[in-house]
Amino acid sequence: MTPAATDRASAIRFIVCLGIVSLLADTTYEGARSITGPFFKDLGATAAQVGLIVGLGELCGFTLRLASGLLADRTRAYWTITIVGYAVNLAAVPVLAFAGSWQIASLLVIAERTGKSLRTPARDVLLSEAAHAVGSGWGFGLHAALDQVGAVLGPLFVAWSVARSHSYAPAFLRLAIPAAAAVVVLVAARAVYAAANAETPAAARESGALPKIFWRYVAAAALLAAGFVDFPLIAYHLEKTALARPAAIPLLYAGAMAVNAVTALLFGRLFDRYGLAALAGGIVISLASLPLAFLGGFIAVSAGIACWGTGMGAQDAILRAGIARVVSMGKRGRAFGAFNAVYGVMWFLGSATMGLLYDHSVPTLVIFGVVAQAAAAVAFLRR
Repeated sequence: MTPAATDRASAIRFIVCLGIVSLLADTTYEGARSITGPFFKDLGATAAQVGLIVGLGELCGFTLRLASGLLADRTRAYWTITIVGYAVNLAAVPVLAFAGSWQIASLLVIAERTGKSLRTPARDVLLSEAAHAVGSGWGFGLHAALDQVGAVLGPLFVAWSVARSHSYAPAFLRLAIPAAAAVVVLVAARAVYAAANAETPAAARESGALPKIFWRYVAAAALLAAGFVDFPLIAYHLEKTALARPAAIPLLYAGAMAVNAVTALLFGRLFDRYGLAALAGGIVISLASLPLAFLGGFIAVSAGIACWGTGMGAQDAILRAGIARVVSMGKRGRAFGAFNAVYGVMWFLGSATMGLLYDHSVPTLVIFGVVAQAAAAVAFLRR
């Protein structure tokens, strides 16, 4: 086997290894996410409050990545930051079973997102180095596909639990099993790869500003974040309109995650070949989710959720890969952190706005999301 082939095989093994960790982690928090909307409704929260809570959680989960990314670049303790972040991220989910009010549940949702914010930039730096050896789009797409296998299994597991107990709390408690497994696998992976020096990219620390092209990229992503509806609001709509039974909502989310997994691989390949035009195509599909999910019957909602999953697949495969193309290795911790901070602020503003619009005018919510996503598609093409 040639040195290049050996490097490629090692990179794929590394991506798959972290992908298994993400699979278990996503089983945990995507399973929880599939019932967050109706769970908060049962606790007495309104649609506006659900939108605000979800948006605030995403705000914390994204904006804190700026500090986390700076910390990763400064210390280069990529594995330590990743492990601690995963532990915090996953510990909050089972505790939701004991939340007696939507206010307490809100704090736990924010804690879960905060843990994710800590570990994501460091983990993405590790992934970006491995992905470079196999093609950035394909590498991140492969990781995203494994990640989404867990995002399918989690909602299915939760659907079984809700159908069995007719309650949401036991489902959160049972998610402690994949949460603990994810941390164990991550610690084991760190020990295995430490021997091969895979845990610390060798790039020298770099100073200086991030390139202008990066900030244009961030601006386009901000528009996308503002217009991309979060699934808990779709789930809230399903529960309020009785378009789906409570136990069926996680199944619909699992279907969306299955679409996400398949399309992440597809869009990763398309990105390596066609660049950001592939992302623009994914956005065009995802914006169709808004009128379908909020203005139609059950069949239209199902189609809308599939479009939503396709949009998520395009984002998961391409957004991080695009950053790896335009930012050098020594600045990627900062770049991933800054990108996610801006993305999170706009996600928060968009989620809060759409939650408020839902309580007053659903058609206006749809128009808002479609216009923002269409503007993002144009911005990516012109970048």
